[in-house]
Amino acid sequence: MFIMDGQPRKGRILFAHGAGAPMDSDFMQAAAQGLADAGYQVLRFEFPYMQARREDGRRRPPNRMPQLLEYFRARIDELNDGVPLWLAGKSMGGRVATMLLDNAPDYVRGALVFGYPFYAVKKPQQPRIEHLTELPLPVHVFQGTRDALGNREAVESYGLSAQLQLHWLEDGDHDLKPRRASGFTQEQHLACVFATVAGL
Repeated sequence: MFIMDGQPRKGRILFAHGAGAPMDSDFMQAAAQGLADAGYQVLRFEFPYMQARREDGRRRPPNRMPQLLEYFRARIDELNDGVPLWLAGKSMGGRVATMLLDNAPDYVRGALVFGYPFYAVKKPQQPRIEHLTELPLPVHVFQGTRDALGNREAVESYGLSAQLQLHWLEDGDHDLKPRRASGFTQEQHLACVFATVAGL
């Protein structure tokens, strides 16, 4: 099942949720609307573990990575009418999206990630970047500078592919939300994200 926003004037964005929140969370809804306003048709979907939680209300851990990859890949294959497609995701969903760029269909243009989980909380010495050192397609990562799963100091020390472009959002956390004292707002940061995507 998809939640669909917007029209594919510039293309489509297939948008996966993060590990803990569903496809209709506040962040996912705000992001989908902003991306739709930027000229894309946005299709949100849920992985099987989140679908099961929606049915019975019980929290579950995410499916294992091979299952996540298989399920996301099947959604890509459903959108094979030639309309340009960006794979996208919040946190875990974005990680899965970037892992699918190898051998992606020719209508896939790249990936958009909102808060990449570069490492588990307090474990920057164990980065999840093996596949990010060489990428076949462009990846745009929108990352808060104080993200607990990938802050600027840690991430800029990695040797990442030139295909990966980091868009830093000042004082943003894993939801791109800054502290009030920073002088920024989450809405401002998201507006910057949407303006960037509109120009792709």
